Amino acid sequence: MSTENILTIACLDRPGIVHSISGFIMACDGNIDEAAEFNDHETGMFFMRVKFACSQPSQDVLRTQFCEFAKPFNMRWQLHTFNQSMPTVLFVSKEGHCLNDLLYRWQSGHLAIDIRAVISNHRDLEPLAAKYQVPFHYFPFTPATKAAVEAKQYEILQAQQVELVVLARYMQVLSADLCAKLAGRAINIHHSFLPSFKGANPYQQAHHRGVKQCGATAHYVTAGLDEGPIIEQDVARTDHSMSLESLITQGHDTECQVLARAVKWHSEHRVLVNGQKTVVFK
Repeated sequence: MSTENILTIACLDRPGIVHSISGFIMACDGNIDEAAEFNDHETGMFFMRVKFACSQPSQDVLRTQFCEFAKPFNMRWQLHTFNQSMPTVLFVSKEGHCLNDLLYRWQSGHLAIDIRAVISNHRDLEPLAAKYQVPFHYFPFTPATKAAVEAKQYEILQAQQVELVVLARYMQVLSADLCAKLAGRAINIHHSFLPSFKGANPYQQAHHRGVKQCGATAHYVTAGLDEGPIIEQDVARTDHSMSLESLITQGHDTECQVLARAVKWHSEHRVLVNGQKTVVFK
């Protein structure tokens, strides 16, 4: 019986990479079902995502063999089983639109994730998590207790073998230490008004200024606040006739859609980090 795999690679570009990878897969009696590649001429980096079926050898043996194959190319690479749900934890505060959207898409089978828990610094969304029978962990904290609380939160992530953390409108800044531990596997969503409308009540600020579009940005979490590699963005047009409530509703809808796409692409191993940017094989 064949196993379907996803292979992603990143390395300095050189002649023959695609040919060599194809040859490796063929030598393993594998068959390529889907392949995408990108050559960044500015950095000289090459990126590739390959979906292939292979009956022999086992994935553990395949991983060992590819490790040796990749050494001359100095590749960064990952090998995953196709369509395997990614263990995920959602961080939230009080606003529930992104949490509700992700829980619904997950339960409906539209996302290749397995939501193991919801973590929050408020109890407001505990009933929503209970509705979907997802464990809810409440962690109130102060600046003095932040380090201890993050240590407990990270224990949950480790115990659940979490591969993805989603800050689904979690209104707390992660410490540099936790950002480092979650590098490349934590996604945040925020409104695209940053940095124009910083601080509290960005939609109120935007409405007061009469913005003509609202949007959202999903990006990887880094120690630089809202400066991580961008995965997805979108905007929606607005006009003078919209009330503040209509603007907020439209903005929340855009946030949900952008975050869902980012989570979907990450869980399908379609996103490769390229310095301060990303390569997304849609």
